[in-house]
Amino acid sequence: MAFDNQYPSVQDLRKKAKERMPAFAFEYRGCNEDVNITRNTAEIREVQLEPRYLRNYRESSTKTSILGMEFDAPFGIAPVGLQGLMWRNSPQILSKAAYKHNIPFILSTVTTMDIEEGSRITDGRAWFQLYNPVQDEVRNDILKRASDAGCPVLILLCDVPTFGYRPKDIRNGLALPPKMSAKNILQIPGKPIWAFNTLKYGHSTFENLKSYTPEGLNLKQLGRFMDKTFSGRLNEDLIKPIRDKWKGKLILKGVASERDTKDAIRMGFDGIIVSNHGGRQLDAGESTIKSLQSIAGKHCDQIEIMMDSGLRSGPDIARAIACGAKFTFMGRSFMYGVGALGNKGGDHTISMMKTQFKQVMEQLCYDRVEYLPKHLVRQNEIISKLEI
Repeated sequence: MAFDNQYPSVQDLRKKAKERMPAFAFEYRGCNEDVNITRNTAEIREVQLEPRYLRNYRESSTKTSILGMEFDAPFGIAPVGLQGLMWRNSPQILSKAAYKHNIPFILSTVTTMDIEEGSRITDGRAWFQLYNPVQDEVRNDILKRASDAGCPVLILLCDVPTFGYRPKDIRNGLALPPKMSAKNILQIPGKPIWAFNTLKYGHSTFENLKSYTPEGLNLKQLGRFMDKTFSGRLNEDLIKPIRDKWKGKLILKGVASERDTKDAIRMGFDGIIVSNHGGRQLDAGESTIKSLQSIAGKHCDQIEIMMDSGLRSGPDIARAIACGAKFTFMGRSFMYGVGALGNKGGDHTISMMKTQFKQVMEQLCYDRVEYLPKHLVRQNEIISKLEI
């Protein structure tokens, strides 16, 4: 699994991406004072793993299964809104790389590639994350499009009952309603590759929503339309008609508490993604690894548990799985990869993560992903249920 040796870590990719992207595109980060985005990465690195050097084991395999599907590694590409604004054509780059490496790619309702193109690129394997529309007819049409495109998994987002207060986005004009300020425009000439790509492929738009959006809206009007058309609030009454219509796997993303986990199990979800939206919603919230430890300790045998937010390396993936996640997702790490290396960024970042993760497996001396919980230092009640 070859990758560019100049960029062997996400930190290296981040540094290069910052050089190539305008500040307004690069600073797509957390909320308030960025406390929770920092907490996510810091607290996952407190998790320690114990090697077993004197045991015999076969060659380590990174293959794993989730929701009845087998993948070549226990991580996938998380949904990210406005991807094309950060780096033009990035959802196409990342979905192609995910398909090549046999890992899942999740397409967001509010990204810059539509369901149909995502399905063509991934041969119908792309997962789809739904921002629940206010109007039933819009919801039903999006669900039909996702089903017709062959999406095997639908993900409902529950952690955006309101938009996070994001000072950087407000300053950079990326809050709703969005705007392109003179300050933003002046940043572009200093980033010629980003500017060329935008010129080559055109300005990014919400491709999934074109058929529902009135023509001729300016950015301010578009923001008002989005706010009116989509509601981030989710409850049992809104979930039931989706569960009734959707015949594939149904996942709840944004779960951060045992109470919501119990409700997800009762409502018939096939799995949950423990997440705090990458630290972009609630600065006073708990880190995802802490939420995961609490949830997995009591519910790992009742529902498929996944995690995103705060993962930046192969060791981070291993830590999350050791704490009870069956699968993981990363968003920001892959956007740094594309921002740094363009068309090669998706393939590079996946290959790098696979290499890092397999090295952890071999160092711990185990051969299967599901054995990772046995290596968690300071074992607690999680292990009583996860023990193989």
